[in-house]
Amino acid sequence: MLAQLSDFKPDADSVTPLYMQLANKLSAGITSGDWRANEALPSERMLSDMLDISRVTARKAIDMLCDRGMLTRRRGSGTYITPKLEQPLSRLTSFSEELSQRGFTAGSRWLEREIGVAAPLELLSLGLSPNMPVARLRRLRTADDVVMAIETTTIPAIHMPDPHGVTDSLYGYLEARGAIPMRALQHIRAVNANAEQARLAGLAPGAAMLHITRVSYLDSGAAVELTHSFCRSDYYEFVAESRR
Repeated sequence: MLAQLSDFKPDADSVTPLYMQLANKLSAGITSGDWRANEALPSERMLSDMLDISRVTARKAIDMLCDRGMLTRRRGSGTYITPKLEQPLSRLTSFSEELSQRGFTAGSRWLEREIGVAAPLELLSLGLSPNMPVARLRRLRTADDVVMAIETTTIPAIHMPDPHGVTDSLYGYLEARGAIPMRALQHIRAVNANAEQARLAGLAPGAAMLHITRVSYLDSGAAVELTHSFCRSDYYEFVAESRR
């Protein structure tokens, strides 16, 4: 990659500030795949020497991309490409499927797996009768070992008698039991991370997160899944295509 760094050199004759030119060129390079997720960006000093710009210009360009969420500074280590998960709202896929399609390795860090009696909100969302048992799963969803989301899922126990049977892919487990979701309703809103969420996701308390509530349905119309996901807004993006 160092051999091609010259392609990112700003045009000194342009009216656009040098740092903004560099930020835009680096942004385009990241988007086109010149660097992979979690790969280190060349240092400010290296950018300065290779592109014949000041370190102030390099720093301002990097600061701009950090503000955009495209780069992440790691104290004492360097600046790295932020992994991004773009999830289309028009297609119902699992977290694991979306990651594998984009070259990431999906993983889970389990926090809780249990069978219990459905709570009032679970009864309402899943259309269950009082005292019906449900399986509850709570885990951290990771991409290449980076925490992307905190996820809590409730499934009627008739479809998940043993929650410990789930490995990484919930939808893979449900498909094997003939209970794969065919459609879903999702509600997305912005929230601030509480102390526990911040600790689990490696964020500062109060940091911005996306709260996604999803209710998924079988082909028969019966609800099969209630999931609350608290996603890191610096790593997660939702994409919707609109037509007229």
